[in-house]
Amino acid sequence: MTVSSTFVSADGDGYELQMGRWSRRLAPLFIDFAGIARAERVLDVGCGTGSLSFCLARNAEIGSVRGLDFSSVYIDYAKRMNHDARIDFQVGDACALPFPDASFDHALSLLVLQFIPEADRAVREMRRVTRPGGTVAAATWDTRGGFVSYRLFFDTAAMLTRGANERRARAYTRPLSRPGELARSWSDAGLRDVEQEMRTIRMDFQSFADFWAPCEGKDGPIADYVGTLDDDDKAKVRDAVERAYVDGEPDGPRSYAATAWVVKGTVPG
Repeated sequence: MTVSSTFVSADGDGYELQMGRWSRRLAPLFIDFAGIARAERVLDVGCGTGSLSFCLARNAEIGSVRGLDFSSVYIDYAKRMNHDARIDFQVGDACALPFPDASFDHALSLLVLQFIPEADRAVREMRRVTRPGGTVAAATWDTRGGFVSYRLFFDTAAMLTRGANERRARAYTRPLSRPGELARSWSDAGLRDVEQEMRTIRMDFQSFADFWAPCEGKDGPIADYVGTLDDDDKAKVRDAVERAYVDGEPDGPRSYAATAWVVKGTVPG
């Protein structure tokens, strides 16, 4: 049986430190690209801790937002953070959405499809639950060509352990994370007027300790790898990544570009 998500999830606060703070920066750029200015019902597939759902709900012209995620831990966190009656969060499978056909005006997905082995199936499900004329849109990190903080970690660690080299290859070749893949998937799903572009944010860290903290957690690919290391190997990797981070200057703030592929298409009438 195929697992519907390969993302390692354990703690809402850990996810916020690892990715939530960055998805909040990307969410408004993604919504603007998708052209979601008003709607009665919007679906957020793979909502995580709620960054996209909360950003959508800042618009008074959005009637309701339904956030769905495979991780019950993240859904519990999002529910605790929610103070808007228009937003509802639930646990669910992106590959088998628990909604009738054409039940949403638009369906969006932010930074999750690359962790779904059967991502094309999830795209078809998003199309199914979106009404004719509605928009289906998604964003995924360009992990190989545009995700600097990932490359800093994995390229450095890969020189030290075989396990890191294998993890690096997996991270850079995730589904729908390479040029043109999202657009092809959208077209294959029968969506019309498909457009794929890029959007870039900055990931700002206050220090190497800020950069490394998510690596010691339990959420996401990097922490999952670091958790497999014994104390000696972890110290070697940490020291090498720290040298790459400081890059010949005193420890302190660093800012790295992070580029996401964004795609949108229309459900035919």
